[in-house]
Amino acid sequence: MKKYSIKYITLTILILSVSCTGDFDNINTNPNTLTTDQLDATMAGPSFANALYKGIGNASWAVPGDDYGTYGLSTMLHSMVFSHYFSCGPTSWQTERNGINDGWRARGWTRFYTLAVPSLRNAYTASEGNAEALAILDIWKVFMFHRFTDSWGAVPYSQAGIGGASIAYDSQESMYDDFFKLLDAANTTLSASSETTVGIFGSFDRVYGGNIEKWRRFGNSLRLRLALRISDVNASKAKTQAEAAVAAGVIESNDGSAYFATSANAYNDFVDVARYWGFYMSADMESILKGYNDPRLSIWFAANADGNFIGQPNGGGTVRNWNTATLSQTNQTTTFGDPNTKPIEIMMASETYFNLAEGVLNGWSMGGGTAQANYEKGIRLSLQQWGVTDANEIDTYIAGTTDATEPTLVSEYAAVGLSTTPPVDVPVSWAGTESEQRKQIAVQKYLGLFPESWETWSDLRRTDANILYPLLQTENAAVGRGVMKRLTYVPNEYSTNTNAVDAAVSTIAGGQDLGSAKVWWDTE
Repeated sequence: MKKYSIKYITLTILILSVSCTGDFDNINTNPNTLTTDQLDATMAGPSFANALYKGIGNASWAVPGDDYGTYGLSTMLHSMVFSHYFSCGPTSWQTERNGINDGWRARGWTRFYTLAVPSLRNAYTASEGNAEALAILDIWKVFMFHRFTDSWGAVPYSQAGIGGASIAYDSQESMYDDFFKLLDAANTTLSASSETTVGIFGSFDRVYGGNIEKWRRFGNSLRLRLALRISDVNASKAKTQAEAAVAAGVIESNDGSAYFATSANAYNDFVDVARYWGFYMSADMESILKGYNDPRLSIWFAANADGNFIGQPNGGGTVRNWNTATLSQTNQTTTFGDPNTKPIEIMMASETYFNLAEGVLNGWSMGGGTAQANYEKGIRLSLQQWGVTDANEIDTYIAGTTDATEPTLVSEYAAVGLSTTPPVDVPVSWAGTESEQRKQIAVQKYLGLFPESWETWSDLRRTDANILYPLLQTENAAVGRGVMKRLTYVPNEYSTNTNAVDAAVSTIAGGQDLGSAKVWWDTE
């Protein structure tokens, strides 16, 4: 993440064709001779396209030396297993047991600062003078960096991508202050625009096609998400920001959900990594989905040869003794069958309604709907998002009174002295106490976010919702068998950016760079 040259930065925005349009094919500029004065409006689309794709942690074989291993190492082997969406086998990856692998998390850190951030900065330069484009870039900047800081804590932000002998780390609190300012200003700019689309992005915008209103609502929904994130550390500011976001207008339907439209050169890394790297449905997902008779079970996962859906307990390590041939992987026949066509989930409408429901329980003004109405709307939208359209089936699910069930391999928990009782002890049907209602929102949001695990991991840490079985084993005594608290800084930063990373570590509670140290907003 040191001294980026213009030559390297501009190379990254041209090498990957994330659009199949002729516009991109007609760009014949030599990437090795590009200079800043050549980053005009014609380059806004290509650079933004790369910032979008790299900003969600995906990578493509179309970039020399890169591949979907970036996603596998930085997402599947961290937030995906931390969240217990999946378990690993037959090899038991150490991060599944709250362990640390220097190279795995470094892959994500390096690609973020050498590909995503430079592309974003180039998009800013190329979009100079276009207020709407700059506002959308501000929204995307917040999205990119909030996921990153929520994983590590303090990270390079204000100086990221500008080069220099030492790149300072910004505190998470200061970043969040800036996030809210950027999102507020972006909403003001986009609300006042007489345009409907941002033409310089055009078809390179693989999320909303430059649609100003959709980007505006995405930004406000992001603002609501971040307001909830700080609700334990700064309740008054959280309330102000959440109410402002809702008043401005958030995502209200699945038509407004944010997906990245994939292609042969910018494919869905999750589809292939989940298929080929040995990931299986977790016992937690089996417990919840079976217990609720959830129709998403067969949409997301595949039955084994015997027609059964079996999830694997997380943290197996040396106690692993089950046959992986009997375990369920992703549904590779339909839902997750083609990485070139399956869109990548970024932010779903259902999340907004679960956030609204929680906001109502917090006593915030969330537009007039009750907590129950927003909760049930979130469930309805999530089911419809995945193709469950029968109204009676949806109503039956929402009225369900069953709790989670013991997973097939529940004896593995008993074998290491853990309780076999499912942690999810609330039904889908709206409960009578606030504590139960908050847990219900947490469970349905957990399902509604799938498979976008970065936000899931953050939400599990923020809410401390007891909805996951403990790990069978842990490599981190300080974290224990619960949810990992943060990623530790990468070795290269200690060797090349020593003073800055040391200063960041000094701000961590206890002054040590540990996976058990909580990030700023995690107070419980």
